[in-house]
Amino acid sequence: MYGGDEVSAIVIDLGSHTCKAGYAGEDSPKAVFPSVVGSIDQMEVDEPANADKNSGSVESKNNSKSLDSEKIKGRRKLYVGSQALGYRRDNMEVLSPLKDGIVADWDLVDSIWDHAFRECLLIDPKEHPMLLAEPSSNTQQQRERTAELMFEKYKVPALFLAKNAVLTSFASGRATSLVVDSGGGSTTVAPVHDGYVLQKAVASSPIGGEFLTDCLMKSLESKGIMIKPRYSFKRKNRPGEFQTVDVDFPNTTESYKLYSQRVIASDIKECVCEPQILHMMSFGHVLKSAYSNIPMTPYELPDGQTIEIGADRFKVPDILFNPSLAQTIPGMENFAEIAPSVRGLPQMVIESINKCDVDIRRELFSSILLAGGTASMQQLKERLEKDLLEESPQAARVKVLASGNATERRFSVWIGGSILASLGSFQQMWFSKSEYEEHGASYIQRKCP
Repeated sequence: MYGGDEVSAIVIDLGSHTCKAGYAGEDSPKAVFPSVVGSIDQMEVDEPANADKNSGSVESKNNSKSLDSEKIKGRRKLYVGSQALGYRRDNMEVLSPLKDGIVADWDLVDSIWDHAFRECLLIDPKEHPMLLAEPSSNTQQQRERTAELMFEKYKVPALFLAKNAVLTSFASGRATSLVVDSGGGSTTVAPVHDGYVLQKAVASSPIGGEFLTDCLMKSLESKGIMIKPRYSFKRKNRPGEFQTVDVDFPNTTESYKLYSQRVIASDIKECVCEPQILHMMSFGHVLKSAYSNIPMTPYELPDGQTIEIGADRFKVPDILFNPSLAQTIPGMENFAEIAPSVRGLPQMVIESINKCDVDIRRELFSSILLAGGTASMQQLKERLEKDLLEESPQAARVKVLASGNATERRFSVWIGGSILASLGSFQQMWFSKSEYEEHGASYIQRKCP
């Protein structure tokens, strides 16, 4: 249907931390930007008198015109992309469109897609079939809503929704594997058999990259290290020395301050953190001694101060394997309520495989794939393999596979989509606009199982 070289499909993977978009057939996404949106409520700013009249009715939202990377939706002005978010504005809240991987605010998703098409890829969506990655747990209602938006608003010629885990599996050239996808918002373990996700065996945990970043921030705060957001100081130009002056912006929202601090904390985590390979016993005193004589690693913050990071380098990533460690970090006490139900990575993997059919368990143990931004941490593959060898049945041959290239691990879902949408044999699988007009949105369940 869309074979040939004239029109290439567009692949979009909207993750909980970043949105990846680009052309099918390429080896990495063209556009990668944060999947959060800055929002300024126009009510507060301009005309409190008219607030009641126009409270952003559905019509006014739908008819809104887009203005470069500022979109006015109802009575909200939305800012998308790292550049727009990097600029501090008064009363700007930073909102995420996703909650637990599921879309909670469609206006924000709409503005993210719009930004990807019009600002980043510079294309007209009417001319390109779209392949969208979706979480394994996506509901029927969400999928239909996605189809409606794509066909009605963007007038795309064809659409396909593919599960994240399946795309990761394709990216590594396998039809059957166990995908461990550790992203920004959560970690999901999903078995894929012959290109289909086995829904009954999917396991997930709320511990993802952002949770680890929060743990690192709280731990640094408890040691008296405050991360200053970039907007809160100015450099003083004196030759030969680095001096900063604090700048005060009273109208900055908490969510924007937190977003700016997280950007820096996330970089610290990516630069210095890695899970420890030697196995740790979780008895209090042994644990303390295991983290005590760790050499310090320096890190220079944007405001010029150099901090030393010791035990946190290993302790923070170890939370993936032993979630109860999070309770030992000051400020993370509220995690205690859900902690007992959260399992570590090795337990999730074994639990997921045990829920699968006996015939394929062996194959799953020998092809465990690591994907997602958090999975690109150094030593994660070795640590997971080591823990699984200790906990899995004797007969199982445990093999954890991860691309040596960190970029490929981060973008494995997108890369799988890029491979799939450019295959000749895939072209008759698209859910076309004419099928949508004939059968309606619910037909997506049949076209994209």
